[in-house]
Amino acid sequence: FCNSDIVIRAKVVGKKLVKEGPFGTMVYTVKQMKMYRGFTKMPHVQYIHTEASESLCGLKLEVNKYQYLLTGRVYDGKVYTGLCNFVERWDQLTLSQRKGLNYRYHLGCNCKIKSCYYLPCFVTSKNECLWTDMLSNFGY
Repeated sequence: FCNSDIVIRAKVVGKKLVKEGPFGTMVYTVKQMKMYRGFTKMPHVQYIHTEASESLCGLKLEVNKYQYLLTGRVYDGKVYTGLCNFVERWDQLTLSQRKGLNYRYHLGCNCKIKSCYYLPCFVTSKNECLWTDMLSNFGY
């Protein structure tokens, strides 16, 4: 979330293969439902660019079928995404993830994550945030 320029919920309504670069770029036309991050960089997203080939980390999104949570970066006024970005069908997100998008994730963007593997854990500066998943996931 925090490493993305753009985070939106959108439905893909069209696609077109464009011959940019040696392998081509797939340009998806999207209907933006909601923006969670990126208001200043690009307040309304209409197109998402990705590599045409999955072997180059290009995404394959289905047209007029699902809503997606799309994250990406903005370069030269265009939004780019790929397999290394977080992209998921909206109906596959958990309730906790959906709530996080609306209320929580943005709160951590000023934090420097500090992993906590065992207790006690302490922050050493005011911009550090403890990541305690290792404690609960593995019972340390």
